[in-house]
Amino acid sequence: MRPPTTSKTPAAAASYGQVIEYIQDRLYLASYTSPPDANTPFPYQNREEASPSKRSAKAQSGPKEKSATSKPPLYFTIDRSLLYNAFHADFGPLHVGHLYRFAVYLHEVLGDRKNDDRQVVLWSYADSRSRANAACILATYMVLIQSWPPHLALAPIAQMDPPCMPFRDAGYSQADYTLSIQDVVYGVWRAKEEGLIGLDNFSLEEYEKFERVDMGDFNWVTPDFLAFASPQHKPTHVIPPSSPMYSTLPTTIAEVQRSSLPTPFKNVLSHFSARNIGLVVRLNSELYSSSYFTALGIQHLNMIFDDGTCPNLSLVRQFINLAHEMITNKKGIAVHCKAGLGRTGCLIGAYLIYRYAFTANETIAYMRFMRPGMVVGPQQHWLHLNQAKFREWWFEDSRPKLPPSLPATPTKLSHKQRLVSNGQTYTPPNGSHKRSALGEIESNERNNVGVQEENLPAPTPGQPRKTSKLYGTVRQSPQRANENEPFDPPMSVRRPARVEGESDEEYTLRVMQVKHRAISRSPVAKDRQRRVHSTTSITATMTASYSSAYTVSGESDIENTAPTSNRPKTPREKAGKGEISIGKTRSSPARRSTDGKTGVRKTSGRVGSVGNPAMVRAKP
Repeated sequence: MRPPTTSKTPAAAASYGQVIEYIQDRLYLASYTSPPDANTPFPYQNREEASPSKRSAKAQSGPKEKSATSKPPLYFTIDRSLLYNAFHADFGPLHVGHLYRFAVYLHEVLGDRKNDDRQVVLWSYADSRSRANAACILATYMVLIQSWPPHLALAPIAQMDPPCMPFRDAGYSQADYTLSIQDVVYGVWRAKEEGLIGLDNFSLEEYEKFERVDMGDFNWVTPDFLAFASPQHKPTHVIPPSSPMYSTLPTTIAEVQRSSLPTPFKNVLSHFSARNIGLVVRLNSELYSSSYFTALGIQHLNMIFDDGTCPNLSLVRQFINLAHEMITNKKGIAVHCKAGLGRTGCLIGAYLIYRYAFTANETIAYMRFMRPGMVVGPQQHWLHLNQAKFREWWFEDSRPKLPPSLPATPTKLSHKQRLVSNGQTYTPPNGSHKRSALGEIESNERNNVGVQEENLPAPTPGQPRKTSKLYGTVRQSPQRANENEPFDPPMSVRRPARVEGESDEEYTLRVMQVKHRAISRSPVAKDRQRRVHSTTSITATMTASYSSAYTVSGESDIENTAPTSNRPKTPREKAGKGEISIGKTRSSPARRSTDGKTGVRKTSGRVGSVGNPAMVRAKP
């Protein structure tokens, strides 16, 4: 991730691209057709501040002289240093090890005093895959390390034109299920909120060592789940304790290291024993003997189903029950199929949805962030289709069940019952046992993991509603001078006389036709006058006809026609944790809409606004 040289780019390799501001006057995301240099135009350099508060401050302190020799931005890229090891046509997202390396380098760049007065630009090549990985790694960095709310981390990416390419699975079939950067960001954010991921105790050396096939090919997905590829070693049958071979099985980590087992199998057994793995679940056919795990005191269970298929729900239910019991007992669960991706991702993903209410997309995206390639082909659709069922299981399991001896309703009044003001009684306690008012859902108080208010995006004024302006005016019934006076319909609405020999069905149909013609007829002139109530929700720029078009039966569409002066300002966001300092929040300018012109709202908080999203061309 070294910055490119500052030599002039040849005219044939002029840079075209787009620059997006992530942190005002500090951090930017860009894409170029060729490497940028000191001569590449930068649309945010030497610009005047548009904030009214800063303009007034400048007026008091006097104008400042511009630097004659301003430093060019510092460009750096990850396209040639953080490489995704693709299985087939997949290209990302980059995993947690890549994010760790990216964060270390970015902090070195921002912490260097030589770069205090320079803008820092993370750039990538203009191809769709490079742009998607660069945008995704920066957004996940903001969420995981800088503690930004996910909607603020995603706001600048929404300005990318064209939009980022979605991620696909690692399978060889047609990609009919894709994930977006939003899925990755929200999956990582939710895992952080649940305490499933953090870089405080993350070991980059361990992660990069054991993810290799020749070193074990396993990754921790959560603090409780480990996904790995199947070890391969003969014999593959179960070795009973009565067999002479059973005494040769290693029972300690030291014996494992001295044995003649293959290196990947040695690392698996040693790591599992050291990291308190209590259960190993095998989903593929036997390629090793399970006795090697049981000799170390690790339980081993077969839940085999065919490669590339999805498990039945009864097997998933059994797995979830066993896994939850292990986690309750502070033990880890290791799951593997042949590659440790597809079938393994199905069961681990089902538990994450069951226990932490992940969505299917968030689950798949997060697991691929921890172990690339997890969940393949139709297994993605399977998780999506069954996510409601998994959440329903958790609701059933976590809901406390009342003892059957408790009566549903009291049989007689007790002197301990309290009376309400209207004479009704509360449900009485059963003896000395005190029942809470919401006893059946008291688990909500213990496991309240709702979204914090500071993580919610600011409300957007003017939500769309169906109005008469869009769908035509609403016909109103004739107004009466006296509301208490009975309504006398016109002659055309009154029931017609019945014709001799006419059946009941024919007479009913003729009455309905007469009423329909009367209702569809235009009202008289006096009835056509519309009552328009004066309301502050109509802007002063509206004409009388425009105001009456929005007024239906004395009501107005307040949200769609709120005055500019009363629009709520975009709330300021609190500064996140980390080493990046955030500037002041810009106030949101009022959005004005005229014929042929549309205002643009600047993004707020720690997200910079785009000065010029057009293509940037270097000077020849």
